[in-house]
Amino acid sequence: MTLFVEMQGSIVPQILSKIAGFTVFSSAIMALDTRLVFIPHVSLTAMSVFGIALSLFLGFRNNAAYDRWWEGRKLWGGIIADVRNLAKTCEIFVPDIKDRKDILDVVVAFAHFHRGMLRGVDASKDAANWIGVANAATLAGKSNSTDGALRVISEQIRHLHAQGAINDFGQISIGKIITSLGLHQAGCERIATTPLPFVYSLLVRRTTYLYCLLLPFALLEVAGPLLPFFVAVVAYVFFGLQAVTNELEHPFRMVKNGLPLDAMCRVVEISVSEATDREPPPALSATNHVLS
Repeated sequence: MTLFVEMQGSIVPQILSKIAGFTVFSSAIMALDTRLVFIPHVSLTAMSVFGIALSLFLGFRNNAAYDRWWEGRKLWGGIIADVRNLAKTCEIFVPDIKDRKDILDVVVAFAHFHRGMLRGVDASKDAANWIGVANAATLAGKSNSTDGALRVISEQIRHLHAQGAINDFGQISIGKIITSLGLHQAGCERIATTPLPFVYSLLVRRTTYLYCLLLPFALLEVAGPLLPFFVAVVAYVFFGLQAVTNELEHPFRMVKNGLPLDAMCRVVEISVSEATDREPPPALSATNHVLS
């Protein structure tokens, strides 16, 4: 029963005005139908065909948006896995603990800068906690601070190899992980910079409004006094799917159903802290059942 009144993560607040508007509109149509003789009636069969077509449009867009959300989650899962693999690989090939810390601290900064770029926020302060204010400012000044962090790690590995602190096989192994991090970064950037074609959104939005406007005229004879209720339910379903799709289409934004990038960056911090014998920070907890 609580699912029917639960508002956390719900899109009802976003579409409540639309639901209320069409409910009032259908109530007005029902009231006019009892007083006037020229209220047009639309074929229920025609509206059913219209509804099926609209459902197909909404289903296609919802599937495409969810694919983007799920791919974003897999890419960030890959980043976390790469960080852990990098920590284990450094444990094998980089004997000096200070060198390992220098490498892994930069990869934490990489995660924070990547989160900042995807969300359009300044992550310099979080990165500075690991690599220092000056280094964080230097990376933040680059056109792509995330890629800049990976280049810093590459330079560290090159210097260690030149000094004999890492052998050839270690350099190759770490280089593969850095390449994988770059691929995951590029995948996230592709999602963030390539939205779904606007024509789909425009078509679905116009069709949804048109369907909800015509629906009362098709239900006048069959719904009776429950007409406003049925119209409200249909408006909730169609406009609700639109709202959910809009959030899933942009998985990295700060929305209720967006990916918890802050929490995943904290997972990276915990992994690196444990790999370098430091006290790990606490995992982020959900606020009102939502991880940021």
